[in-house]
Amino acid sequence: MSFTPEFATIAALRQALHNKTVSARELAQQALDNSARQKELNAFVQQDAALTLAQADAADALIAQGKTGPLTGIPIAHKDLFVTKDWQTTACSKMLEGYVSPFNATVVTKLQTAGAVSLGKLNCDEFAMGSRNESSVFGPVRNPWDHSMVPGGSSGGSAAAVAAGLVAGATATDTGGSIRQPAALCGVSGIKPTYGTISRFGIIAYGSSLDQAGPIARNARDLLDLLETMCGFDPQDATSLEFCDDQPNTGARIRQQFEQQQSQQEAQGSQPLKGLRIGVPAQFFGPGLDPVVANAIETALKTYESLGAERVTVQLPLTELSVPTYYVISPAEASTNLSRFDGVRFGHRANQYTDLSSMISRSRSEGFGPEVVRRILVGTYVLSHGYYDAYYLQAQRVRRMIVDDFQKVFEQCDLILGPVTPALGRKLGTTIEDPTTDWLGDIYTLGVSLAGLPAMSIPCGFSNDERPLPIGLQIIGNYFREGQLLAFADRFQQVTDWHQRQPGQQ
Repeated sequence: MSFTPEFATIAALRQALHNKTVSARELAQQALDNSARQKELNAFVQQDAALTLAQADAADALIAQGKTGPLTGIPIAHKDLFVTKDWQTTACSKMLEGYVSPFNATVVTKLQTAGAVSLGKLNCDEFAMGSRNESSVFGPVRNPWDHSMVPGGSSGGSAAAVAAGLVAGATATDTGGSIRQPAALCGVSGIKPTYGTISRFGIIAYGSSLDQAGPIARNARDLLDLLETMCGFDPQDATSLEFCDDQPNTGARIRQQFEQQQSQQEAQGSQPLKGLRIGVPAQFFGPGLDPVVANAIETALKTYESLGAERVTVQLPLTELSVPTYYVISPAEASTNLSRFDGVRFGHRANQYTDLSSMISRSRSEGFGPEVVRRILVGTYVLSHGYYDAYYLQAQRVRRMIVDDFQKVFEQCDLILGPVTPALGRKLGTTIEDPTTDWLGDIYTLGVSLAGLPAMSIPCGFSNDERPLPIGLQIIGNYFREGQLLAFADRFQQVTDWHQRQPGQQ
């Protein structure tokens, strides 16, 4: 019996594997064939069919022994920021060309142990710096809905691969919105959990106090399967949390929270969300928001109200300040993290130089792209003598105030809803005179990252163009409420079909 894995959910693939409709090897081969047919998307930067099929054979052996889990035999892929000992890890930069890690990132190990089958490494913005996935040394990723449009960044390859049906799920990272934004622009679902719940060990660092791994998949239940495996305390990561609200930091905590929320909703019949308060920040609906996006968000809010939820207008007065705050703190941390790439300890080394200083300077100039250089220079400037107090220290004070603002809002509501991006994205190759203009597009996602809160994006509509583009709904929760977020998103996806739409459909 033929089984086509394209656009199937993890649950559907798992059932097909259980029923012996398809083997893990056959599924992996079909996924490899799919990615070859859609090579023009440029979602993958490295694949090795032999490695993938070897993992699939190992999954088939587990299935034969009855030792299966939610992800056994499921085709996934990793953002090229997670180090892997079987594939190169380049962070999509010339600086790390040809680098192979001697170990796997913790997330990679967890998913491999769970039996997931990796198709390889996915394209991303260089060192995760960007919001269009155009700064990659391998070239831009194309949006599966319209190949002339950007997929969002920095995890554009992850979102595009899931949207195009190349994989059932993908790993990604979110520093200032890099899971939520590409998920929104590619019409898939993605979640950034609370900072510290997923190990950062083996993830090439951009901003250490902001970087957080998370999954991208087709729907909320698929995200749950992935997140359950990825979460957990890791003694190798100094920022990893051992406990979450006095509960051990494990995937079981999220699964239990999700199931409890589901039970409560089902017990309330036709008004499953009765008693739930949705906070709608007034600052998220200012003049900079595209009316098409605003209409889609409003329709989603009305859907939630029809399910019994109550809308509450709330205030996040420091929303606009989240942009300058983030773009002081994150470049400062990037400047420190990327200082190790000097041609001596790590990274590309220039062929021509006169002394150690010129070697380091030339190596970095040749190895880093323009966006990375720009952020390193900004970060070095704000950390320099005479400017540290005026910029970096002041930004950290504002960050604390942003955290406090969110906590005040959560006294008035249970969840916060709003747009992910102000607009539908840009065309590939669009020239921007002021490179910092792109930074303003992160205004709705940056505050969440600065506060370390969990948040996700799910599809909630499309534009009315000849080639409709997806629109994402952002759902923000309080600390350690990932299960609640996923249950809330799943309820929306039970009564809508935005997440089931596929590129090429009218």
